[in-house]
Amino acid sequence: MAPPPWLLSGLRPKPSTPIAWAGVARASVSLATPLAVGFALDRPAYGALVSMGALSGVIGDTADAYRMRILNIAVPQLFGALGIMLGTLVYGTGWGAVAALTLVGLVSGMMSTIGAVASVSGLLLLLNAVVGAGLPMPQPWWVAPLLLTVGGLFVLTLTLLAWPLRRKLPERVAVAGTYLAVADLLAAAGTDAYEERRQAVTQSLNTSYDLILARRARYHGRSNAMVRLLAQLNVVIPLVEAAPAVHVRRLRLPDEIPAAVRELAVAVEESRTGRPELTLPAPDSPATRAVDSALRHAAVVVHKADPDPYNVDDRLGRPAVLGVRIRRTTRDMLFSGASWRYGLRLALCIGLAQALTSLILVPRSYWVALTVTFVLKPDFGSVFSRAVLRSVGTAAGLVIAAPVLAAVPMGWWDVPVMVVLAALIPALTAKGYAFQTAAITPVILLLSDLLNHQGFHLVWPRFLDSLIGCAIVLVAGYLLWPESWHVRIGHRLADAVAEIADYVACAFEPGSSGDRAERVRARRRIYRDLSVVRSEFQRALTEPPPVGTRAAAWWPLVVAVERIVDATTAARVRVNHGAPEPPPAEVAEVQRQLRELAEGIRASEILVEVRTELPGDEEGVLAPLRQEVAAARAIASPQP
Repeated sequence: MAPPPWLLSGLRPKPSTPIAWAGVARASVSLATPLAVGFALDRPAYGALVSMGALSGVIGDTADAYRMRILNIAVPQLFGALGIMLGTLVYGTGWGAVAALTLVGLVSGMMSTIGAVASVSGLLLLLNAVVGAGLPMPQPWWVAPLLLTVGGLFVLTLTLLAWPLRRKLPERVAVAGTYLAVADLLAAAGTDAYEERRQAVTQSLNTSYDLILARRARYHGRSNAMVRLLAQLNVVIPLVEAAPAVHVRRLRLPDEIPAAVRELAVAVEESRTGRPELTLPAPDSPATRAVDSALRHAAVVVHKADPDPYNVDDRLGRPAVLGVRIRRTTRDMLFSGASWRYGLRLALCIGLAQALTSLILVPRSYWVALTVTFVLKPDFGSVFSRAVLRSVGTAAGLVIAAPVLAAVPMGWWDVPVMVVLAALIPALTAKGYAFQTAAITPVILLLSDLLNHQGFHLVWPRFLDSLIGCAIVLVAGYLLWPESWHVRIGHRLADAVAEIADYVACAFEPGSSGDRAERVRARRRIYRDLSVVRSEFQRALTEPPPVGTRAAAWWPLVVAVERIVDATTAARVRVNHGAPEPPPAEVAEVQRQLRELAEGIRASEILVEVRTELPGDEEGVLAPLRQEVAAARAIASPQP
């Protein structure tokens, strides 16, 4: 009678998720204050609309750097205002509203495939259009968009109040966090905890590079602070490369080495300069010599006050100017098959939801389309599990909302209630999708009650509409689209393996350029691709059988491919520090096996885990790499 694992994975709160107390306080103030002002001015509906705009800002405030937070809050608010305006204009037009919202659903779905900010913008565009088309708004038509925008700007203002008080740049904190992650990685070398630590380093590097390169792209010249941070971030790469060289040999580093890296993290965060003082044990192998050399060089660069601005290359490539990125993104969106498929799927479900509620009398019918929008949002994971979790979260939210709507009279008592309910949103959002739904549901119900004055009678229609919306998504947004319930890991993993073959050529093939910066960029691209594969794997695991069970069969291969990248990097590092170059024939054979592995992955649908070890020269520099490639090839063998 126990719930299935795919459902438990969504209902179980995410572990070790700290509560952002500043966000909790900001949510309470930003949602409760407009209500208080609205009651004071005898305009509760106006206060509710401002709070709705603030709710959108609270949900979108997910970045650390202030410039990214401005984009995450301000840009979606503009699209939200446009959505509420479009919805208000088609309110009460019947089938005209169905057609308009279907078109908005298509645009919103295509926008959601661009990136994080565009995804939230598309979400608010559609959500507010649905609300505007389903609820009577204050007149004239520009009042509701203005009030929602004021709510979002209020959240943004509260967010920016702490900007002058922060002593450290968020970018600097991110780079220091990367150094701490590398210290944990070096401490875990030679142990079973290494894989988890390496994933944390990959995520930290992605975050740090994205923050710094996005910041520098805003300037035509070079910012001294950003140049120094980029130099400090670039110089940690040799340490990251040296870690697998130690791990593949199952060597344990002395405690002094991770401790020295943690001291560098403190120096980065506090922007220290001067002469570094390192007391390190003498290295005794090529791998430990690589760690020692990388650490000493990093210490010099971290403490250097003014790095050469013309000797700091962007390891991942500097972003293009904003106009070029907009044109490129628009072109990719318009000519992308995935973009059109998702847009059409969302438009189909929204059109069905609106048509159903136009033909059948459904209380508070706009909740059906709202449910469709939330469940089909691509960032949250599996569509199937989201539909189930949405139902569970809505039921839990109604348990909270029912006594509030029944016992709390409309008026000033709503303000302290909103203080408490709003605080739950950031506190529970990080725990999972079902928890976020349970937190947002009573807040939306309370704000809707201020616009509809229906009180406790909102509870049952809200749950019924959610079930109808989830049913529409499961049929028209899931079962009718085979790509939704097929495992999509294979081709992406095959592309990553083909890139690894090129990476091996770049690292060892005779006659190659041997450009170290190019090797670093290639390795970072591979790890980014593998992180996408991991995310897709996590999404697939939340699907019911047979999708979830088939996805689980791919997991050993995902791990094996990551180990191939580590083994390649380890071999290159050992060669750089005294080990003999591998024979060209051996390098060519590894490349051939990797390309065959990529083709085999593309041809395999069902995998079976088979672990094998090939005999060979255990002292050869490529011996660990050959063993990892052989193991991956065995795992990728199709099941008889």
